[in-house]
Formats: sequence, structure tokens, C-alpha cells
Amino acid sequence: MFSNLEPNVLWTAGGVFGVLAAASLFSILGSNGGELRARIRSWWIMAGIFALALLLGRTAMLLFLGLVSFLALKEYLSLIPTRRVDRTVLFWAYLAIPIQFYWVGAEWYGMFSIFIPVYMFLFLPLPMLIRGETEGFLKAIGTLNWGLMATVYSISHAAFLLVLPAGGNPGAGGAGLLLFLVLLTEFNDVAQYVWGRTLGRHKVIPRVSPNKTWEGLIGGIATTSLLSLLLAPVLTPLPALPALALGAFLGAAGFVGDVTISAIKRDLGIKNSGALIPGHGGILDRLDSLTYTAPLFFHIIRYFYY
Repeated sequence: MFSNLEPNVLWTAGGVFGVLAAASLFSILGSNGGELRARIRSWWIMAGIFALALLLGRTAMLLFLGLVSFLALKEYLSLIPTRRVDRTVLFWAYLAIPIQFYWVGAEWYGMFSIFIPVYMFLFLPLPMLIRGETEGFLKAIGTLNWGLMATVYSISHAAFLLVLPAGGNPGAGGAGLLLFLVLLTEFNDVAQYVWGRTLGRHKVIPRVSPNKTWEGLIGGIATTSLLSLLLAPVLTPLPALPALALGAFLGAAGFVGDVTISAIKRDLGIKNSGALIPGHGGILDRLDSLTYTAPLFFHIIRYFYY
């Protein structure tokens, strides 16, 4: 339990709410329309829930991230076409969520790392095969396994940061690592959007995401690298140069996660994955970058510092 969060974590969280307060004031004084204010209100709610889960302790945060995975998988399954015969198979996919997060809480890295990509991958075709319906089988099992990997397995890597040994990051612990990951991922999204809107001229992959520009991508990566350099001494064990490199890497990875979900939405003919978060869209619209940055950040940190 994080009954006493490290001061570095508390001060950083306080700084986040200070930035939100400044953004709220800017939206009130400016003439930016209702969409910006809706976005900022949603950020207040999301940041408040996240901070509360941190304050309540490790178990509360694991439950929160498990709920986030459930909502993301539910939203994903509501978007993709599913065969009527596979309805009962979805039960087993949902059951994977509490089991996966149990491995996290139990600090059982071996089962955590192979349960979904190995055991669920091998098991999920079985109830489909028992039904005897082969038409559309490959598409059904492929989309289900991909969704489980993206919405549950990837997000659970963020959760496992909480149970890494405290000695690897004595200044902020697992909570600091998680906060660092989430701040860089979400700030990268915002920075790429702002730079793209301000200076964007040259499209990166217009057929997938027409609004993504090279100016936004490069500006976002540079800004995220700078933020990583500033926050790393406070929240992580990273020295300056690795912090810069990791910030750039996460900025690029976040972009790939973003456009991957964009490609899915374009394939399905939709703009947003849902309407759960006013001003942002669905939960997948908010988690798209994290599906890439969470596992990459976790394995880099674990390999080099634990």
C-alpha cells in the first residue's frame, strides 16, 4: 500500500493540477469554444480519479487499471464485427482481465508475461472450434486476440510498474514510474496536437490519419524529450542522456499507438471509438498511445534498472 507516497510523487501530481488550473483559466479568458473546455473538464476528472487511486494505495490502483482494461476491451468489442456464435467466447476474454491483474498483484512476473500471449492465445480458439463454425474463424480469433493484447496485456504493464522492487527507484518507487509513464504519454499526445495545429503543413500518413503532420510529430517528440529530462530525476532512476533518449522513444512509440488505433477506426468507418470521455471520444481514443508506451517503457526500466 502507498500509505505514504514519496514527496516527489506528491509534488509532481500537484504540478499537474496547477497546469490544469492554468489551462482552465486560459479557456475561460480565451475564445476557444466549448470543445476545449470540455477537454479540460475531462482532464480534471481523469487526473482526479488517477490521483485518488494513487493515494488509496497499490490495490486501489491495480483495481482502477483493471477497470480501465475492462472498459477498453468492452469498447473494442462493441466496435468490431463479432459472430453470434462467438458470444460465449467473449466471456473467456473478459475473464482474462482479473486473472492477468491477479498475476500483477501477486508479483508473479513469469505468469504475467505469458498468460495472455501464450495461454489465452492457445485457449481462445478452442471454444470457437467446439461450436463448429469455420466461416469467418480466422478474422474472429485474430481480432479477439489482438484486442486482448492491446487493451489488457499492454495496459497491465503499466500496473506492473507498481510492484517493481522499491530499491530500483528509491526516490519515487513504483508510483513514480507509473506517473512518469502516464505524464509523458499523455503530454506527448497534447504536444503533438498543439505543434501540429500551430505549424503543421506536411502530412505523415494522410491515408491513415490526415491531421498528423511531421511538424506535430517532431515538435511533440522534442517537447516530450524535454519533459522527460525534467521529470526523470524526480520520478525515475534515469540519468540525463538516457532520459532524453527514452523521452524521444516514447514520443515516437506513442505516435505509432495513436495511428494504429486510427487505422482501426478508419477501417470501421468511425471517427471516435466512443463517447465515454467528453471532448476526447472513447476510452480507446485516450489509451491508444499507452498501448504502445506502457510495455516498451516497462521492459526498458526492468531490464536496465531491476
